Amino acid sequence: MRHVFYACILVAGVWLVASPSWAAPALPGGIIDDLKGLEARLESGEYAAVEAEASQQAERLAGGNASDRWARALYLQLAANAEVHRGNVQAAVEHLATARGIEGVERDQADRWLRQEAGLRARLGESERARQLLGDWLERHGGDTDAYWLMAQLQAEAAHWGQAADWAQRALESDASPTRQRLGLAATALQRAGREDAALAVLERQLAGAEGDPDAWRRAAGLAQRMGDPERAAALWETAWRRGVLSGADDLMQRIRLHLAAGTPARAAEILERALSAGNLEDSLENRRLLAEAWQAARDRDQALTAWREVAEQGAAAEDWLRLGQLAAEWDRLELAREALRRARQGGAAEASDWLASLPEEEVPDGASGDDGEGVEGNG
Repeated sequence: MRHVFYACILVAGVWLVASPSWAAPALPGGIIDDLKGLEARLESGEYAAVEAEASQQAERLAGGNASDRWARALYLQLAANAEVHRGNVQAAVEHLATARGIEGVERDQADRWLRQEAGLRARLGESERARQLLGDWLERHGGDTDAYWLMAQLQAEAAHWGQAADWAQRALESDASPTRQRLGLAATALQRAGREDAALAVLERQLAGAEGDPDAWRRAAGLAQRMGDPERAAALWETAWRRGVLSGADDLMQRIRLHLAAGTPARAAEILERALSAGNLEDSLENRRLLAEAWQAARDRDQALTAWREVAEQGAAAEDWLRLGQLAAEWDRLELAREALRRARQGGAAEASDWLASLPEEEVPDGASGDDGEGVEGNG
């Protein structure tokens, strides 16, 4: 999980080049000039040389007076920045930890280094220590959006979902334009914490910049469905489909099923019928049965009976003829009901005889024998 989110969190949470403060205790002019010179060389990319010279100066000043200790801390800061640029994050962390622990370093400056160290330790995967340091910093500071996001991520890594959700919500409140990765972190934390309404709101916000990310749309629709809001799920899926984000047979079938779940079966039936006609979905018995169920749910009697007849004829199963006969009987299509129920009886459906017996007596034309016509092939 850390790899998914840190790309947008860590760099924002770590000050790679922080200009040293030349505050009290007063430093000799030579030290000030040397520090400024090393800073300029750092900015010009002489990372290895700056790290070596700054570390050497810091070692030379160890154990000195207050001015020496302050100068040593500033040299260690420069060495840390140089190491970050070189990719030696562990060495940078050690320099910062030493610098902020030097006696006499002002609280504000030590806290700035503490904040840097927390971000760097997170980058190293030292999540627990990073969480401790950042928590210490946050107790004395507020309003840092990047710190909120970093703490949300660190809590998420520890599976502290409630705390991760709390920090994510604070971050969302203070971040006017969070990245899609940060929105994804917030949605995950909120969802894992059981705050599904808030998670779905964040996911829908994320979708504004996810035109080419079908997984984001699937996730949002899936969450809406799990929350018991199939209408919202269907609307999200339909929007993604119309925008071309979702495509293919699987997504098309899910679109149909969501419309069925959302209470728009006629729409599901229309989509499915077009897909079968165009060859976008397999013209299988299973899909024909789904089409019949959709028309039946939509209470479109003509379409439903036609679709169920196609299923019965294609599958030749007694149960399908029985279902067609029962439905035709309920809808007072007696001729079709008798034909379907007779076929169901021929196929061995035990209930068919009882259903036939329950129908009004069939009128027999003059001259007809009154035989029940076991093999009638009429189309109703």
